[in-house]
Amino acid sequence: MSISNTLDVSVGNKRLVVGVSLFVRGTGQSLWENGIFQNCLLLILLLRQSPIVAEAVMVSGGGSVADPRMMLDEWSVPLLTQDETMQRCDVVIEMSAQFSIEWITAFRQRGGKVVTMRVGNDYVIDIERAIFNKPSGFLFSGAAYDGVWTIPEFEHSCLHYYQTGLRSPVTVMPHLWHPVLFDKARATLGAGLSFGYQPGKSRWRVAMFEPNICMVKTSFIPMLVAEEAYRAKPDFLECVRVCNTLHMKDHTTFVHFSRSLDIVTHGLTTFEGRFAVYEFMAAHGDAVVSHTWENAQNYLYYELLYGGYPLIHNSPYLGKAGYFYPDFDCQAGGRALLDAFSKHDENFDAYCDEAAHILDAVSIDNPKNITAYTEAILHLYRRG
Repeated sequence: MSISNTLDVSVGNKRLVVGVSLFVRGTGQSLWENGIFQNCLLLILLLRQSPIVAEAVMVSGGGSVADPRMMLDEWSVPLLTQDETMQRCDVVIEMSAQFSIEWITAFRQRGGKVVTMRVGNDYVIDIERAIFNKPSGFLFSGAAYDGVWTIPEFEHSCLHYYQTGLRSPVTVMPHLWHPVLFDKARATLGAGLSFGYQPGKSRWRVAMFEPNICMVKTSFIPMLVAEEAYRAKPDFLECVRVCNTLHMKDHTTFVHFSRSLDIVTHGLTTFEGRFAVYEFMAAHGDAVVSHTWENAQNYLYYELLYGGYPLIHNSPYLGKAGYFYPDFDCQAGGRALLDAFSKHDENFDAYCDEAAHILDAVSIDNPKNITAYTEAILHLYRRG
């Protein structure tokens, strides 16, 4: 049965208004603060291409006015209050902001469908917040959802956590990315700066961008990868820039760990604040070493592959793109980094071809992805 015919049967030949929740803080908020904000806007742009969607809107989970840096106006995305959403939307996808149980109950009672889409590792985050007395994250509020969606990177650690905790089947959806937002941002680079790998360097400036706010993404393994490579071939390395570490640079554990490394004691490593990838790489980086634990699909990867930068990573979702090392194996990571240094310029075209395959697979314009989200929405109606 075609998508259009399924629409006739399931929702009465009506095209749907779909809302995606966004936590709106107001002034000082940027689209580049985290991947979820970008994911919300990209999902809107994909939904606009679905044959069953009449309109895709943002639903505010906070203020009523978004900072221009959230780019909603640039893409003519309406920002609705929850009261407006109650009247206008057929489906809402809870993503960046969580709705109250009272609101969800009322929306469903009037015939609306509510999906919660989980794009963070809630299993780990919830545990850390509870154990270490951090502000709460995702809450098991008791709300009844019509669907629970997540992405492939969380199937292993979170699918059953959601399925039992939320009392609902879980659907694994495609991860989404597209350079359309990234291109807007990198166009603001200052004179003399450009995002994209520059060949011919005799030594590399190696950067790391793990947030270091949760155990799923930290700089410890990337630093050890750089250390392994440096011990084997000291003259390949110009410097190591470890971003997102200012909040822990004076912690005793991190200080002792860092000082055990030659890349630190030999004066090659600096500890930096938080930067946009396009800004930092344009001015300070040639290659990136990354490591994640049960969090292996990241916009960081896509942005770096898009720019042709050598990405040394442990993600099983990138196929042959980048330079892979398994799991927590920093020795293999060191070898992968040196392999990249020796081969990247020579194999640059082939590297970019492999990257293009990965970027096409997650594109919001990929018909397979549009169909997957269309079918998932239709399934909400088939379930009743």
